[in-house]
Amino acid sequence: MGLKGFERRLERLVEGAFSRAFRSGLRPVELGRKISRIFDDERMVDVRGRTVVPNQVTFELSPDDYERFEQIATALCREIGEVGKEHVRDRGYSLMGPIEIHLARNPQLRTGNFKTRGEFHEDPDGARGPSLILPTGERLRLGAGDLIIGRISDSDIVVDDPNVSRHHARITQETDSYLITDLKSMNGTTVNGANITRHVLNDGDTIGVGSRTIVFEAL
Repeated sequence: MGLKGFERRLERLVEGAFSRAFRSGLRPVELGRKISRIFDDERMVDVRGRTVVPNQVTFELSPDDYERFEQIATALCREIGEVGKEHVRDRGYSLMGPIEIHLARNPQLRTGNFKTRGEFHEDPDGARGPSLILPTGERLRLGAGDLIIGRISDSDIVVDDPNVSRHHARITQETDSYLITDLKSMNGTTVNGANITRHVLNDGDTIGVGSRTIVFEAL
């Protein structure tokens, strides 16, 4: 993904008439460029010997900048979080819980300036670990057992789609990785748009079953 990809997506996000709002003052890309430095500057070693970084980061903006950013806040925070996750993977850092990015209004700041605040928030069950983001938006943490994706109710992940087979695909843990296997489904299983029979899942992989998608997250 990288910062270049992030910057291209932000350009599309604010293109057209809306882009006029960002010709002066703070630009969204400046926040994305900052997240890696926040992690590097605020990292620490925990009692288990892991190098952990803040998993909740707040960007404090001036009132004018905050108002301009409101329309793209959700998408912007998501994109910044993705850049942060990539940096965590590249540097071998650990997290206490899911990365969350927030924007906040700070009336003491002048237009174009911003402050950052990183915090360590432990997930109730510890570091989140591998999980699936289901079509409903629900997060399902992966464990040691197999998971069946299918249309009928005895499946572990039920996908209500006529293009999904009764038992469509299986996800299995193998040592330190997770493998998805197509169960000879009628319409096939894809990962990142490519048809697969068996595939070792990587962080951010998008699984396609019927017309629905499931996202695998390793962090």
